[in-house]
Amino acid sequence: MGKTTRKRYTREFKLSLIRELESGKKLGQLSRENNIHPNMISRWKLEYDKDPESAFSGNGNTYKDAARNEELERLVGKLYAENDFLKKALCTLEKRVQEEKQRLKAG
Repeated sequence: MGKTTRKRYTREFKLSLIRELESGKKLGQLSRENNIHPNMISRWKLEYDKDPESAFSGNGNTYKDAARNEELERLVGKLYAENDFLKKALCTLEKRVQEEKQRLKAG
C-alpha cells in the first residue's frame, strides 16, 4: 500500500473560504465546491475567529518565531549594555569638559 499524503491548503485559500462563508454562502455548498469536509471549514473558521492575526501560520512557524524572539532578546540585551556603556562614557566626557572649562577660567 502506498503512503498517502495530507493535502495542504494555503492561508489565502482558507481565508477566501472563510470570507465566502461570512458573505452568506452555505457551508455545504462551499464544502461540495471545494471537495473539503464541512468540519474542516468550520474548524478553520473557529481558528480564524479565535485569533485572526496568527491563524493558519503553518507548520514550523512556531519554532521560527521562538528562535526569532530569542535572537531579538539577545539583541536587546546587547544594545542595553552598549547604551549603558555610552551613557557612562558621556558622563565621563562631560566631567572632563567641565574640568577643562574651569581650568581655563582659573588659568
